[in-house]
Amino acid sequence: MTIKIQSVHFDADQKLLDFIEEKVTKLSVFEDSILGAEVILRLDKNQNSENKLSEIRLIISGSDLFAKKQCKSFEEAIDQTIEALKRQLFRQKGKKTSR
Repeated sequence: MTIKIQSVHFDADQKLLDFIEEKVTKLSVFEDSILGAEVILRLDKNQNSENKLSEIRLIISGSDLFAKKQCKSFEEAIDQTIEALKRQLFRQKGKKTSR
């Protein structure tokens, strides 16, 4: 699985990049047909403390899944985005088995 990470308006440190790769790679346990992932980290310009935005698009054979979350830290945003993608994977897997 190829993982592309893009950070907008800041430079992500290696610790954050490793954290993201570890979390996204674990998604392959739930679905074998994941071809890749595109992660976008963005700092919003608003004065709100929850200005860290995480977007992940999973590239799966047949369709893509997308999740987007905004939190106080990038780690928290990534965790919530990964959980949303897990729910989508389970829902998609349930639809496949019911056919």
